[in-house]
Amino acid sequence: MNDYGYIIGIIGVAICVLLCGIGSAVGLFKTGSAAAGVLGEDPKKFGKVLVLVLLPATQGIYGFIIGIIGSSSLVDTMTFAEGWALFGAVMPMAISGLVTGILQGKSAVNCIYAVGKQDSLGGKLIIYPAMIEFYAILGLIISIMVI
Repeated sequence: MNDYGYIIGIIGVAICVLLCGIGSAVGLFKTGSAAAGVLGEDPKKFGKVLVLVLLPATQGIYGFIIGIIGSSSLVDTMTFAEGWALFGAVMPMAISGLVTGILQGKSAVNCIYAVGKQDSLGGKLIIYPAMIEFYAILGLIISIMVI
């Protein structure tokens, strides 16, 4: 029974890294696909769409950071309650990383298409998917504070 706290903590950290990675992967799939279409028409727009393509990658990075911090909190003598506490501490990042990675990708896709039509919009449009990033950062901060 003593190992259960440790196991629950490991599961929470693993879920956090996994969900953030999934959110980033889905977002990057969408933005990369959109960028490929735009760049197929005009390769000169690479620099304008690159940042929009990469924005959803940050959720995976944030999940990895919480994975490292959470892992450092794991001890094989964790109580059942401490394991659940760690599990709960990483969930804000896990959930926000999954959701914001996917939604940020969708938002950035539309911005990439807009840049494809009018490349002067590139710098202006970054604000829309960046606003979604704010909520991923909040999840990161809350998880760091609670751990």
